[in-house]
Amino acid sequence: MSFELFIASRYLRAKRRQAVIGIITVISIVGVAAGVASLVIALAINNGFRQDLQERLLGSTSSVNLMRVESDGIRDWRPLMERLSHQPHVVDAAPAVYEEVLISRGARASGAILKGIEPDKEMRVSDLLQSVKLGSSQPLAAAPTPDATGPGTYPPIVLGKDMADTIGATVGSVVLVTSPQGELTPFGMVPKYVRFQVVGIFNSGFYDYDKTWGFIRLGDAQRLFGLGDLISVLEFKVDDLDLAPQVGDALQQQAGRGFMSTNWMEQNKAIFDALKLERRVMFLAIGLIVLVAALNILISLIMMVMEKTRDIAVLMSMGARKNQVRRIFIAQGVLIGVIGTVIGLAVGYALAWALGHYHFFKLNEAVYSIGYVPTAPRLMDGVIVALVALAISFIATIYPSWSASRILPAEALRYE
Repeated sequence: MSFELFIASRYLRAKRRQAVIGIITVISIVGVAAGVASLVIALAINNGFRQDLQERLLGSTSSVNLMRVESDGIRDWRPLMERLSHQPHVVDAAPAVYEEVLISRGARASGAILKGIEPDKEMRVSDLLQSVKLGSSQPLAAAPTPDATGPGTYPPIVLGKDMADTIGATVGSVVLVTSPQGELTPFGMVPKYVRFQVVGIFNSGFYDYDKTWGFIRLGDAQRLFGLGDLISVLEFKVDDLDLAPQVGDALQQQAGRGFMSTNWMEQNKAIFDALKLERRVMFLAIGLIVLVAALNILISLIMMVMEKTRDIAVLMSMGARKNQVRRIFIAQGVLIGVIGTVIGLAVGYALAWALGHYHFFKLNEAVYSIGYVPTAPRLMDGVIVALVALAISFIATIYPSWSASRILPAEALRYE
C-alpha cells in the first residue's frame, strides 16, 4: 500500500473529534451507493423495455423489405425472390401485397391496411400470424377460390383484435372490404366490394397492428386490387439484425435499377430514438443523486482538512511533499467513491435481477402488452455508471486536496 493511500485509509477509520464529519462521510457513501444503484436499475428497466419492444417489433415485421420505385408493383417476382433468397445473411423471403381498404360490418367500419400473403412463407419472416388468439390462420393456407355469395363460401380474413372490436366482428363474422382500386363501369370508376369471412383474430400487443392490419391470401388480394400477378413488396429475414442496412443495400443492388430497400431500423427509427432520449434524460436526472453525494464528499473533506491541520503540518515538517499531501485527500475522496460505487453496483444488479426474476411490479397487459416490469441489466452500463461516479468523486476532491497542500507547517504548529 502506498504512503498516501495508507494515510487516507487511516483517516477514514480514525475516530473524529467532530462526529459530524463521520456522519457526513457515511452519508456520502450512502449517497454514492444510492445513485449508482438507482442508475443501474433504471438503465436495466430501460433496456428491458427496449429489448421487449424490439423482439415484438421484429416478430411482427420482416428485417428487410424490397419494393419497386415508381411502379405498380414487382413483376416476375418468383425468380427474383428465389435468386435474392440465396444472398449472404438472408434466411427466408416472402411476397406480400399491401393496400389500404375500408372494412365494415353493418353500420360499423374501420380503415385498414390489408396484407395479402402466402402463409407458409409469411410465417418464416414474421411471427404476427402466430399471435392469433381466436380462431386460426390455417384457412389462409388453402388455395384461393372464385368469389361466391353463399354463406360459408367467402374467402378468409384474419383481423387485428382492436379492429375486430371496432367493427364488432368475431370469428365466423362476414365483413365487407371496400377497395379504392375500383372497377371501370359504364357509369365510371366505382369502388370494388368483396365479402370476407373472419377466420382468426390476432393480438400482437401493438396497437398500430391490432387496430389497422388484416391478412388475406395473396391470390385474393391480387384479384381484389386488380393486380394480376404483381406484388407490392418482397420481405426478407436476415440472420444478423445489426446487418440489416448492409443486407438491404446488397439486395437493392442485386435486384437492379428501380428497386428500393428499407429495414427494421428505418421503419422504427422514431420509437428507438425516443427510447434513447429517455435513456439519456434518465441518466442525467438520476445522476444528480451522485452529484449531491459528491457535494457531501467535498464538505466532509473540507472539514477533514480543518480537523487534520496539525497532522498535515507534522507530516510536512517530517518531509512530506505538497503533492503527497494532495494525493492523501484525493485518495480519501476516491475511497469514499469506490466504497459507495461497489455497494451501489452490488445492490443495483441484485435488485435488477430480482425485479426481472420475481416480477414484483405488475403492469396492466391491456395497456402495456406485458404483465410486469422487464429488466435487462448489462455489464457495460455498470462500467459506465462506475466510471461516472468515480469521476465525480475525484472532481469533488480537487479543492480540499489543493487547500490541504497549501497549509504552512510553521503557522499550523505555532500555537500547538
